[in-house]
Amino acid sequence: MSIRVLLIDDHPVVRAGLRSIVDARGFAVVGEASTGEEALVMTPVLRPDVVLCDLRLGEGIDGVETTAALRRMQDAPAVLILTTFDHDAQIIRALEAGAAGYLLKDVDNDTIARAIVDAASGAMVLTPGGDERLIAALRAPRVTLTERERDVLMLVDEGAANKEIAARLFISESTVKTHIVHLLEKLGVASRTAAASEARRLGLL
Repeated sequence: MSIRVLLIDDHPVVRAGLRSIVDARGFAVVGEASTGEEALVMTPVLRPDVVLCDLRLGEGIDGVETTAALRRMQDAPAVLILTTFDHDAQIIRALEAGAAGYLLKDVDNDTIARAIVDAASGAMVLTPGGDERLIAALRAPRVTLTERERDVLMLVDEGAANKEIAARLFISESTVKTHIVHLLEKLGVASRTAAASEARRLGLL
């Protein structure tokens, strides 16, 4: 019986490319979703064996949250994460959420086909060379933010000044400054802009 595959990606062109690869290898594409929310509704009905899920979806829940929700389902499918960046800290979070593994989007068609078969059989799947990168990522110190630091950082990322952040979070400007100092220290950067950029790279935003 053919392996049943569900595709999740917010870009129609990417989904079309994946569908052509999966179809050409004799697997059955049972559905496509552009958001994690759509996939969660479709999965119990379509009952895929393997889900190919983009790590960074558009609006709504991301690939990590989608993976966690899919893996909590009865008869949960294996989830293969697709990502553009091999240093993305959210890869670790996705694996912790139950993903069978991950692939870079630039891998060849044969690698994708083998990964689908391996994931369906319950094996761990890593993009070529991913074992070294994964070990390095696991050994790297993890940056953890408090809920309030995350709130401040999100507003910094929006370009809000300290006064606006203070007003929106109902805290003093001096408290905002203290949170930003802590953020710069934790992220190892020297500016607000760099803090937002580094946090996004690490999957903290």
